Formats: sequence, structure tokens, C-alpha cells
Amino acid sequence: MKTFDESGRLDALRRLNLLDTPPSESFDRITRMASQIFDLPIAAVSLTDSDRQWFKSRVGVAHTSIPRDAAPCAAVAESTETIVVPDLLQDPRYANSVLASQGVRFYAGAPLTTREGFGLGALCVLGMEPKTATASQMAALTDLAQMVMAQIELQHAFGRVDPISGLANRVQFFDDLDDLGRDDPGRTRQVVLVELAGHEQLTEGIRVLGSDYVDTMVQEAARTLRKLLGARRPAYHVAATQFAFLAPLDTDQQAYMAQLAGMLGLLRTDGTFRFVTNAKIGVAPFVTGESSPADVLRTAYSAALDARFSQTGIGIYALAEDNAHRRRFLLLEEFGAALEDPEQLRLVYQPRVDLATRRCVGAEALLRWTHPRLGEISPAEFIPIIEKTSLARSTTASVIEMGLGQLGAWRKQGMDINLSINISATNLSETDFAQRIQLYLLKHGVRPEMLELEVTESAVMEDTSRAIEQLVTFDEAGIGIAIDDFGTGHSSLAYLQRLPAKIVKIDQSFVRDMMLGKRERTLVRSMISLSHELGYCVVAEGIETSATGDLLTAMGCDEGQGYYFAHPMEAADFERWFAGESLVHAAA
Repeated sequence: MKTFDESGRLDALRRLNLLDTPPSESFDRITRMASQIFDLPIAAVSLTDSDRQWFKSRVGVAHTSIPRDAAPCAAVAESTETIVVPDLLQDPRYANSVLASQGVRFYAGAPLTTREGFGLGALCVLGMEPKTATASQMAALTDLAQMVMAQIELQHAFGRVDPISGLANRVQFFDDLDDLGRDDPGRTRQVVLVELAGHEQLTEGIRVLGSDYVDTMVQEAARTLRKLLGARRPAYHVAATQFAFLAPLDTDQQAYMAQLAGMLGLLRTDGTFRFVTNAKIGVAPFVTGESSPADVLRTAYSAALDARFSQTGIGIYALAEDNAHRRRFLLLEEFGAALEDPEQLRLVYQPRVDLATRRCVGAEALLRWTHPRLGEISPAEFIPIIEKTSLARSTTASVIEMGLGQLGAWRKQGMDINLSINISATNLSETDFAQRIQLYLLKHGVRPEMLELEVTESAVMEDTSRAIEQLVTFDEAGIGIAIDDFGTGHSSLAYLQRLPAKIVKIDQSFVRDMMLGKRERTLVRSMISLSHELGYCVVAEGIETSATGDLLTAMGCDEGQGYYFAHPMEAADFERWFAGESLVHAAA
């Protein structure tokens, strides 16, 4: 069910700059037609403001607005559906409305809806006697409402030709796709999107050459496209440095790809800024009349983004890849709400074991997400998405809040263990991160040495000086630092030696390969030996068999975690596991 977005609706209305503007004959003509079709004395183009219905055009009424409360046009704007009220006095929603008090009995309204789906108001007709409306009258009212919206878009678009390129703009492209869907529905076509330059290229170009750089590049590309496509195949300027056009009907796909490759070569080499930019092309199929113009353009842009990984510079739309991108965006969009919902996010805890004694000495807190519709979302899917956004700060804050709260509760129960929590590169760039961690420790009554923060080599390398500064602050406060996924990064030992870490965690990929052969075992043994010589405590991740655990113990590895000892567990299950594990060792 679509959620009503009043703030978005009002923003769409006000961006059009229609409210409180002078009357316009172009609107009045449509309003008069509506009045004549229904043979009614009153008609209006009514726009729903926050507290009023304002009339851009009106027939048979002197005032320019009425209160929004209990106004039928407001209901049309909110629902974006046609509404007919045969008798306002017989309808409890409107019996006490301003219109009814002025003697109006009949109302019919068709929505004025933007391309984004926001209802601006209604084209309405009113009568002083109860009546009904025929299907043909309502169809005509709907058509007239769409004419009103076309007039609104026309006025707002300031024409349909881009002043820089001289090509038809995106508004015209969308209208032409709509017309194509009506005139030739059900036919498979292909849209081609040309992107002249990526964001970083544009930024650097403008910094060095000024904004004229973009204008010149666009004008030269437009001339090239007009020459290649010919007069009968229009190109559209759909974004700052993006152009779109339709592929010819019934063309040989392989031959057409060769033509596009030639076009791409010209765009990259022909012009003032040849070799400066790296143009890409995206190609996406669609069926006329079945997909919205906006979605047609979106799929072509998705293909152009995929072209970055193509040797030819041409990307072909792939539904599976697009669905993956859309799912990632959906998860990112909905994760913010999950942070506010205790039913969605929770922590599970995986024990960390001293390999010599096989006693539990700590646990790693791991975030889990149960989506209300999608079910369990793997952390391998959502964590990499979140880490690259501003949500990383609040996510880590939530994990630390939950984790230290649980650790404080366990401490009161006499469970003397440490807790390790993963942090990201984004967290290390926060100026107040160390201070906030110390406040959480005070809040939950947890000693600093009971907390261990895990950071990957790659996270440290993003901003080495800032990261080391933060980690030194943690170390001075008594908080433990562990280098996670050791061996998978690209940092040098010189950098690692500068870190105030006391623990390295050998990545599970090395541990799981140990039993494959002598070289794999030698590599792990060398990692353990080198880490010990540098003064680190060594933790092996991903221990899944007793043989692996025994071999790591013989190699002198200090601690380990993995499915062999225990899977990640809910807090209550961890407590029972810990009690049982302690009893076993006490009996021994």
C-alpha cells in the first residue's frame, strides 16, 4: 500500500510556482469546457495547499480560495483518484463543509497528478442540485485534468529544448515515449544512453577548466550525435552529460553493437577535450506502453554504469544485475528504520576460546537483521552497504550500546568475559568516536579492558594517520585493539607495527585452507610465529573441525573461534552455553 507523503506533495506543488499567480486563459479555457460538458455553473482548477484550496482557474465563483478542511478537492489530491459526490448534504464527510453551507450539492473532481505520483489538487465541477455523473462525463473530466497537467508541465519546463545542446530535453523524451506507448504498444524497442563523463572526471575538469568545459563538451557531443543519427532519429539531452535515443527497429544486434562502438570511438576522440573524458554507452530493451518512461531511462542508466566494467565501454542491461542493485538500495533505504526498531536488529554472540585450556575467554558481538518482509538478511549482504554510508556511525553506536549493555548485565551475573565489536573505516574518521565509546563504557559500568574493538587492515589504510590517532586514544584508555581479517589487506608490516593493537585475528580463509597441504599450513604457522615475535596475541577465525583446532594449538596459536566450538548464539543461549562449558571444565 502506498504511503501518503504530504510533505513531498506540498514540495512538488510549491516547486511549480503556481500558487497565488494571476489567472491564465490557457487554464480558463479548460475550466470552461468542463463546465459546459457537465452543464453546471461552477468549475475550477483547485490546488490543495497546506490549509486551503486555491483556484488557479474558476468559473461561476467569485472567491479565489476556500478552507482545505472537509473540501472534496483535498480528498482527490490525497488519493489521486476521481471522486463523485451526488449530494454533499447526504455525505457525512461533507455535509458540514464550506461548500455545502454555500448551497453546493453536487461535486465531481479528477486528480491533477505529477509524474512522480503527487496529487496537486483537482479539476472539479459543482452544482446547486443533487445529480449523478455519466461515465462519458467522468472520462471527459479525467482527460481535461490531464490537459491541465500538460499545461502546468509545459509552463514549468520553460520549453522542450535544452539551451546548451539544442536537443530535445528529458521532458520531451518522456512525452515521446508516452506517445509511442499509445501509438505503437507492445513492441520491443531498445533505448541507448550515452554518458560522456563520470562524476569524478567532471569535477576535475570543472576545477581545472571551468564550467565552460562541460558546455563545450556537450555541444560537441550533440553535433556528433546529430550527424550520426540523422534528421529522422532524434537524440535527447536527458541529463547534464547524458544523451538518449532509440535504436532502429529490426536491426541486427551484432551489427548495431559495432555501430555503437564506432560512435563511442568518435565521442572519445573527436572534439576539443578528446582523450580527457571516458564516454560509456548503456543499452536497455523495453516494451512500448508497458514501462514508465522514467523506468526506461533508469534501466539504460543502469546499463551505462555496468559499462564501466566492460572492455568495449558498452553495457547491456541485465535484469539480474539490476535487481541486485535495487535490492541493495532497498536495504540501504530501509536500514534506517531498522535502527529504530528493536524487533529488527539484534546481536548474537560467538565464543572465543583459549586453545590451550579450551575455556571461553570472550565473545564477538555480531549484528543480525530480521526484515519484516524479507526475513533474515545476511550480514555479508547489508554490512558492506552500510559501512560506506553515514549510517555507519549510528549502526556502530547501536551495536556498542547493545553490546555493552549486555556485557554489563553479564558482569553483574559473574560472567567474566571480554567482548569484541567490529568498527569500520567511517568510524575511525569520526572526531568524537573515542569519546563516545568511553561514555558508553561509563553508562553501562563496563571496565575498558573488557571491550575489544576489531578493525581491518584496509580500514586503517583509508586514512592511516587519523586511524592511528584514534586507536592510540583507545589504547591509552585501556580498550583492546585487534587487527581483524589479518593477511587479507595490503598494508605493510611497517604500518602494522605503528598500530597500538595487541591482537591479530587470522582470517578464516587461511584457517580453512590449512588442511589442504603443507604450503597452506606453513603459511599459517609463519603468520603465528611472526605475530608472536611482534608481540601480538593470535586468534584464529573459522575453526570448524577438531583437527584444525588441534593443529593450531600445536602451532602455538593463542585463541580461536569457529563453528567447531560454537555457532553465534542469542544472548540467552550464550549464557546457557557458557554455564555448561564452565561446568565441564570445573568437573575436569
